[in-house]
Amino acid sequence: MTIHIQELTFDTIIGILDFERTAPQKVVLDIEIEYSYNQKEFIDYSKVAQDIQDDMQTKKYLLIEDALDGLKELLKANYPSIQTLQIKLFKPDILPNCTVGLSNFWKF
Repeated sequence: MTIHIQELTFDTIIGILDFERTAPQKVVLDIEIEYSYNQKEFIDYSKVAQDIQDDMQTKKYLLIEDALDGLKELLKANYPSIQTLQIKLFKPDILPNCTVGLSNFWKF
């Protein structure tokens, strides 16, 4: 089974520039989780979305790379049935003429 969470959007502190450490900015995430589904064990996508938002707003990552690695660790620990995970994290307002971001894919 594959869970798709698209355009998870919230404000958080992320970045290394001085102004990024003082004012929250919008981030947008796309997450894809493949896992072994059975009727007794499933992954609640609303909890996944909340876990991601809570983690990022608490940890206030410096680099997007660190956020991706931290989210991977969090999700794999909370949901051990995950087989593959892809996270795309965008900062749509950091540059005036484009959206920038990073992504990574993990196979467990």
